[in-house]
Formats: sequence, structure tokens, C-alpha cells
Amino acid sequence: MEVFYYLVFGGLAAVVAGLELGKSAKDRVTTSQAFNSFKNNYVLVYSLMMSGDWLQGPYVYYLYSQYGFDKGDIGRLFIAGFGSSMLFGTIVGSLADKQGRKRACITYCISYILSCITKHSPEYKILMIGRVLGGIATSLLFSAFESWLVAEHNKRGFDSQWLSITFSKAIFLGNGLVAIVSGLFANLLADNLGFGPVAPFDAAACFLAIGMAIIMSSWSENYGDPSESKDLMSQFKVAAKAIASDEKIALLGAIQSLFEGSMYTFVFLWTPALSPNEEDIPHGFIFATFMLSSMLGSSIAARLLARKLKVEGYMQIVFTISAFTLFLPVVTNILVPASSVKGGSISFGGTLQLLGFCTFEACVGIFWPSIMKMRSQYIPEEARSTIMNFFRIPLNLFVCVVLYNVNAFPITVMFGMCSIFLFMAAILQRRLMVVSDLHKSSTKAQEMDDEDEPLNP
Repeated sequence: MEVFYYLVFGGLAAVVAGLELGKSAKDRVTTSQAFNSFKNNYVLVYSLMMSGDWLQGPYVYYLYSQYGFDKGDIGRLFIAGFGSSMLFGTIVGSLADKQGRKRACITYCISYILSCITKHSPEYKILMIGRVLGGIATSLLFSAFESWLVAEHNKRGFDSQWLSITFSKAIFLGNGLVAIVSGLFANLLADNLGFGPVAPFDAAACFLAIGMAIIMSSWSENYGDPSESKDLMSQFKVAAKAIASDEKIALLGAIQSLFEGSMYTFVFLWTPALSPNEEDIPHGFIFATFMLSSMLGSSIAARLLARKLKVEGYMQIVFTISAFTLFLPVVTNILVPASSVKGGSISFGGTLQLLGFCTFEACVGIFWPSIMKMRSQYIPEEARSTIMNFFRIPLNLFVCVVLYNVNAFPITVMFGMCSIFLFMAAILQRRLMVVSDLHKSSTKAQEMDDEDEPLNP
């Protein structure tokens, strides 16, 4: 493997280590022992849940191909996963608010374990059922756990600023370190130890079972609105009304969909972008480098949040940088001559794009704890999971369309589209900051009027 890859990985590792070890007093927040125990419990569970997800990632496509399915069949299986997340996500999110977030988290574990079990069957219909179960589980993973955390944090009376500490640590470990270790562990099981491509799914099921046991034994239940008077349709109406009546929530949903839609599209595009002429690139090592970049981003986010910088402000810069990084393949395609030689090592244009993609992944690392912080501020508690899954409808629809038409457009067009979406996210983030500041100003003025009113005759 070329020295270039080691230099990029080593440089990122050094920066991440320096940031984590070099935290000053301004970057550290004094908390209580009770909060630290609560945070560590959640981060442990979240890391186990994410390991169950990350272990599967590198071998899903490969397993389907080993069963003899072609690219079209595999594409339909992936569409089924995102489609089920889009169709059933709002339902399970609403049930989480009404029936309990702890129950929803346990349901995630059971659904994903069953999805892992289906991978033992080469039958297309069984695999399709597994993808549907996986789509439902994904909706719960990205809504129920966060909803439980925010409600439990507030119920225990912890400082609201401390939420960002839990978010940053969960992303740093769950979406960074755990992802890297899971990829290496999956490779060890499937290739080095010779257990085959199903082994990572069995390991994922084991980690999910351990996490479920911790949830059942140590988590208490909390709800959005458990009142018997509200059925499923009423929950939908509450969520839809909140989005329609509060511009801040609508803007937040649009920002999330635009960024995550671009992010998931990038997942499908980075491999052909770096190897347009079938260049020999180390996919696993590059994936680990991306995850290290994400860790760098979450470490930066932790510092920004600890210093109480306005999230709505710095995220405008993050989205703008993201837009430039995903426009890089378009620029290199125009300015850097393409090689006509098949195979070989990564091209000069590929190295520039790899550096840009690492920057984008660092922006992803900043995005996750920051969007979680904004959601905790703007989304009402009574329908938190429902609203969060409403946000995922346009996201999943967009990814399904991209997957269905992935061969219909040149890769530069796809990256250009993602870049435009990210610029739009930056503009909407600016609007969110303006609306939020106006709302705070009007609220403060109203409070001052209320205080002065008794003094007037």
C-alpha cells in the first residue's frame, strides 16, 4: 500500500490525539458524578448499538453477490431498506413517543437481530424481509435513542448544556472509534479467520443482544405524550402541526434532509470517484481514514459546544466547506487530465479528492452532535420521535431515487447536485439563525413587558 495513505491516516491520528490530549480548561465542563454515570451508561449502549450497525456495513453488498444476485437485484434490496425506513419510520417513531422510548430501543435491537438472522438464507424473499426489518431498525436507531436521552436528561434535572457533552462523546466513540474497530473486526472474522461473510452479522447480533440486556436492566421508561386520548393519527397531526406552525422546526428538518441526503449519496459515490479506471485502492483502509476524519470533526464539535459558541452560526461555515469538498470531483474532472490506463495506483486527481473527502467526513463529525443539540432545543418533547422520523421521509425518498438512477447520470453531475444541496443547507442554516434570534428577542421583550405591567397604574 502506498505511503500516501499512511501519511494521511497518521496525520489525522496525530491531530485527533493532540486535540483530545490538549484540552484546556475552556474545553472542559465541570459536571456531577451522577451525570457522568448516566453519560457513560448511554455512551456504552450507543456504542454497542452502532457496532451492531457498523459490523454489517462492509459485507452487505459482498454477501448478496456471493449468493449470486446481480447489481440490479442488490440495488432493489437496498431500496427496500430505505423505502421501509421511509414508510414505517413515522409509525414506529409515533409509537415510541406514545408507548415508550425504552420499548422502542428494545424493538430496535430485536428487529436488527432478526435482520441479521435472515442473512443466513440465500432466498431473495427472506433477504428482502431482512432489509425491511433493517429499515425499521434504522428509523429507531436515529430517533428513539436520542429521544430517550433528551427526555431522561431533562427528567433527572441535569444542566441542559451538558447534553452536548453526551452527544459529542457518543459520536466520537460510536461513529468514529467503534466504526474503525468494527471494520477491522469484521475483516478478521470474515477473511482472516475464514468464517465467511455471514460471520460479521452474527457478531452484530451478539453486540445488539448485550446492549439490549443493558437497556432492560438499567434504563427507565419515558414518553412523549402517553395520554390514552391520542391515537396514532393524533400523534401525526401533532407532529405535522408543529412542523407547519414553527418555521424553526421546518428549517431544521430541511437542513437535516439536505445534508444527510448528500452524505448517503457520497457513500455510494466515493469508490467510483477514487477509482474511475479501476485503480487499485485499499477500500477498508480508506474507510478507516474517513472514520478517523469523523472523529476529528466530533472532537472539534466538542470544543465548540464546550465554549458555548452558537451552533446556528458555525454550522453555516461547516455546510459551506462541505459543499466545496463535494464539488472537488467536478473541478478535478475538468482541470486534471484523466488517465487512460486501466488499473494501477490512485491518480493525482484521486489523491486531491481523497483529501477533500476526508475534509467532508470531518464536517460530518461536526454535524452529528451539532444537529442533535439543535434538535434538543427546537423539537417539542411530546412528539420528538415522530417529528424526527418525519424529517427522514424526504431523506429516504431522495436516497431511493439516487439508488434507482445511480447509473443514469455521470458521477460529476451527482456530486454537483450534492454540492448544491449543501449550499442550500448553509443558506437555510443562516435563515434558522435569524429566525431563532428574532424569536429570542421577542420572547425577551415580552418577559420585560410582563415584569413592568404590575408597576403601571
